[in-house]
Amino acid sequence: MKKITLLLLLITTLSYSQVQNATFSVSPTTFNESDDITITVSGITAASWGVSEIYLWSWSYDINDANAMDSPTNGSWTNSNEAQKLTNNSNGTYSITFKPSTFYNRTGLGRIGMLVKAKDGSGDKKTQDQYFEVGAYQLTLNAPTTTTTILNSGETLPIAATTSLASNFSLKANGVVINQQNNTSTYNYTPTVTENTTFILEATNNGEIKSTTFKVIVKPTVSEAPVPAGMKDGINLNPSDNTKATLVFYAPEKEFIHLIGSFNNWEINNAYLLKKDSATDRFWIELTNLTPQTDYTYQYIINADLRVADPYSTVILDEYNDQYINATTYPNLPSYPTGETNHAVTLLRTGDANYVWQTTNFTKPEKTDLVIYELLIRDFDALHSYDAVKARLDYLEELGINAIEFLPVMEFDGNESWGYNPSFHMALDKYYGNKTSFKQFIDECHKRGIAVIIDVAFNHASGQNPYYRMYNTDNGGYGGQANSDSPFFNPTATHSYSVFNDFNHSKQAVKDYVKRVSQYWIDEYKIDGFRWDLTKGFTQNCVSGDACTNAYQQDRVDVLKEYADDQWEIDPNFYIIFEHLGTNEEETEWVNYKLDEGKGIMVWGNHNHQYNQATMGYGTEADFSWISYKNRGWSVPANVSYMESHDEERLMYKNVQFGNASGSYNVKDLNTALAREALAGAFYFTVPGPKMIWQFGELGYDISIEENGRTGNKPILWNYLDNVNRKNLKETWSKLIQLKLQYEIFETSDFTLDVGNANGLNTIHLTDASASDIQNITIIGNFGVTTQSISPTFQQTGTWYNLLEDNTTITVTNTTASISLAPGEFKVYANNPASLSSDDFTLDDKNSMKLYPNPAKTHFVLSDKTNEVTIFDITGKQVKSFSKEAIDSNYFEVSAFKKGVYFIRIKDVNNQILTKKLILN
Repeated sequence: MKKITLLLLLITTLSYSQVQNATFSVSPTTFNESDDITITVSGITAASWGVSEIYLWSWSYDINDANAMDSPTNGSWTNSNEAQKLTNNSNGTYSITFKPSTFYNRTGLGRIGMLVKAKDGSGDKKTQDQYFEVGAYQLTLNAPTTTTTILNSGETLPIAATTSLASNFSLKANGVVINQQNNTSTYNYTPTVTENTTFILEATNNGEIKSTTFKVIVKPTVSEAPVPAGMKDGINLNPSDNTKATLVFYAPEKEFIHLIGSFNNWEINNAYLLKKDSATDRFWIELTNLTPQTDYTYQYIINADLRVADPYSTVILDEYNDQYINATTYPNLPSYPTGETNHAVTLLRTGDANYVWQTTNFTKPEKTDLVIYELLIRDFDALHSYDAVKARLDYLEELGINAIEFLPVMEFDGNESWGYNPSFHMALDKYYGNKTSFKQFIDECHKRGIAVIIDVAFNHASGQNPYYRMYNTDNGGYGGQANSDSPFFNPTATHSYSVFNDFNHSKQAVKDYVKRVSQYWIDEYKIDGFRWDLTKGFTQNCVSGDACTNAYQQDRVDVLKEYADDQWEIDPNFYIIFEHLGTNEEETEWVNYKLDEGKGIMVWGNHNHQYNQATMGYGTEADFSWISYKNRGWSVPANVSYMESHDEERLMYKNVQFGNASGSYNVKDLNTALAREALAGAFYFTVPGPKMIWQFGELGYDISIEENGRTGNKPILWNYLDNVNRKNLKETWSKLIQLKLQYEIFETSDFTLDVGNANGLNTIHLTDASASDIQNITIIGNFGVTTQSISPTFQQTGTWYNLLEDNTTITVTNTTASISLAPGEFKVYANNPASLSSDDFTLDDKNSMKLYPNPAKTHFVLSDKTNEVTIFDITGKQVKSFSKEAIDSNYFEVSAFKKGVYFIRIKDVNNQILTKKLILN
């Protein structure tokens, strides 16, 4: 489809694939660019798109069928221009009349292309593409009907063509004229074919020449041979010979396959005919005489017709989108072989040195301690790259998070997207950088004690996916639907959240694909976990209806457990997180799966609505107690809870748009709304269990999710840091995260939430009598919009410390005595003080030397060489001086120390004294 200037973006719960095959006709059948023409379309069922009006989306080419340009009155894909609305003829047809040169605002037209769509074409509410040639003199090839015909040697090929005017015809076979017919508008000839032949049929009238090209491939004899032992689907490099590589391609029901590429001028050549292993439905070929560290590109051409990239590509080149990726993001990006082929191509290189990982002893944070920062690289930094995010790690480390979760980075359609439109699951999308920059990012994160989680969309694939194109009703195009015999996809989704093309996870081929891809990401990139998108879609039982999809489905449970087992076999501590948001029964089964082995699956917990009701100042529907894993009947905190995610409206947007008010107190006021985000944080981070922040939530991001379209680009507002109140919010959340990670009481199972009260007065109590530092926490907050008194119900009398206000004290003689709270005010009290500051030490945070990871659990390292390294506790007492051996190895063991704040005094190689704060958790 000619739509390359548009973004293919996915609304993860609302997009539906509804491509229709329509019949197009043009009157008159041949025309010049200055003639009035009428396009008529039939076979459209607009009601299936949920609309009654349809629109033309069109484009044009120059006389050489090049230089494509969109119609200037197309409008946008989600809002077609009224000028291109078709007339309903009330007989099942629609039409539109125009003069091409005027309609396209250009002359010298050679061809026009078009499709019909709904006014909002999102979700593929469109037809297939249609093309018409411009010019009164036209040549039409009636037979053969395909550009490539497969014949046995000695068979004949009937050729039939017509012209709009009497012509002289000339037929060439591999460049040699084999037949001529003059002064006729009808051409017929039937040659015998014994070899691969390229035919060119030319028709001439008064010096004007029209031509058409088609091919015959003589069916080759395919050699049967088993796939060599140890070879996996996709690219297999030879570890002992970097001039060789073996390619393995799973392709059931396909007769023969050639390899075409830069090594054979993209031509079908039987020297590159793949061998066939019929027992496994695989084809394979060993390439030899490759030049190491050289860019090769290739495709498979199936039955001499369909060109596809390797489904297991680790890098693909794209004919449309790569030109918009700059050299800063992806240095030395190989060029697409323009003019040689079309569709995605696979990049192959041998002999590259393996990446040398700098951090080889990374210990993942405990699940209950996770504070995940979810981000979309495109909207996080203007440079939209792994390098750009790496440059922001100081900021994220200061915030205190210990895990980063990227929206999908597997190759997706277009460049700018949320990424939930994956086309090649094993390839890294190049818009964010290359494989080395991604590894360097992960390496640096691990060095700082930060885990890396990626979002994966294995529910579906876009139309570009090779396995979809190989078995669909669009003859290898990107539209249509999967054939009923597809080894991979359902013709229609078997759940109610259909997006793109639905994988059938009961098929062994799909299971093999998902496992092979998953293993690659863990092995190649040392990914720490997957967040599985739309796991509700993994059932095959629900043809329609939310009730079925949302109910417990045994087949879905079984296959997801199978995938979990496969990942844990590679990495026993791998984080597995499901975006299911379904029944507690089903999620409980996953949470408890292999829990006795220290595993268990985590699930997303959406509390956006409840927290937002609270921050806006409305007591109704503000009960966020479901954030407690105990309320779900679980023995472990396995719910990755969030107030915001990529899919939810931003709290601050609704605060300032719809916030409650009383007198002079108004939640719509920016600073008031920011203060209420701090209040929400106090009742969020302190609840035991893993937590997630959506990017810039810590700064009160107040741009709606619907700005520029739900999945459209959003403003990147780092200037928020210039606003003292936004920065104060970040610092408050940072302190709350420090508390969560530093003090064991925030892992207690002895806690209660009294929240969701109509008056907005909420409390949280945490108790851990065995904790070595803080044994009791009482949190009180006023989510109302008037001053109110609250009974804190302290666990004990005595001195209590306000942790977020420099441990200021109150004396409690009556545990239930009321405390007055202004609207939006909160207190975090503990029976002992917390160490969240470093007032007694002069810290050298601006010095270039860095200490990683921080917080730490077992060890830390320093970014530069040193002469002396000494540890002091919070009182200033020296507790350890490291030996020369430890200093030389740059590995400083601290596993024997208790949780808390320590200070590292460093004498660098210039004998300059530096001091760094270290948090142990």
